[in-house]
Amino acid sequence: MGNESKGMILGTLGVVSFGLTLPATRFIIPYFDPIFIGLGRAVMASIVAAVLLIATKQKRPNQQQLIQLLGVAAGVVVGFPVLSAWAMQTVPASHGGVVLGLLPLATAMAAALFANEKPSAGFWIFAVIGSTIVITFSLLQGLGSLQSGDFLLLGAIVSAASGYALGGKLSKVIGGWQVICWALVISFPFIIVPAWLQVPQAAIESLPLNVLLSFLYLALVSQLFGFFLWNKGLALGGIARVSQTQLLQPIVTLVASALLLNEIVDLQTVIFTLLVVGSVAIGKQMPVLERS
Repeated sequence: MGNESKGMILGTLGVVSFGLTLPATRFIIPYFDPIFIGLGRAVMASIVAAVLLIATKQKRPNQQQLIQLLGVAAGVVVGFPVLSAWAMQTVPASHGGVVLGLLPLATAMAAALFANEKPSAGFWIFAVIGSTIVITFSLLQGLGSLQSGDFLLLGAIVSAASGYALGGKLSKVIGGWQVICWALVISFPFIIVPAWLQVPQAAIESLPLNVLLSFLYLALVSQLFGFFLWNKGLALGGIARVSQTQLLQPIVTLVASALLLNEIVDLQTVIFTLLVVGSVAIGKQMPVLERS
């Protein structure tokens, strides 16, 4: 099996592991402030990450790598978690899952900008088609206008795409799981105080068990272990190419929203999800080159 195939498999597994992020966030929003959800989960993940780095005696990143890691941290440790948590206050998780269909296009653009990848014209055409379908869906769901949550989701998409591209590029040098662990560890001094200030007043033992488990999932799977698979997949298969597996995420999110949150997934949502996935399934067959 070639590296591209391995990358696509790992990318798909990573996307599946991320698929419950919006439903889990939506579920715990009534109990936690968005800042605490976004940064508190990263604080917990960073502690585990530090233990892993120390236990395996990983070499410290050099100055250039640290700068790149700061970009990764800004995107996937701070930007996406906080903005997506805010968005879940105003839009359903199923809606947010489909809007995140823009993420593959944004990640491919970031790969071209940060990682010297050069997708073909055909790749871009089908990526834009998929994004157009997503925007149309968002407008229809918002009765002809974008909702405030959509703008927050767009910010989350830009943050994640930048972090993914930088993380995928850096994973080729220091390893996939090491990238997210170092990004979390260097973020810790900056996120611990705002996270602590938003710690919920309610005692932990008074919170429902499923709320605590949802937060634990966000901290250990969405923020940490899912990235082990995702970053490795990006490094092996190419950032733009593997990013297209993210079009599976709306399906996972829709199913999870229906099963876990009892959200009504209407026919329109299902149709648009299938259209997006179909457009990217075709687009991923288009060549992607790497500039020297």
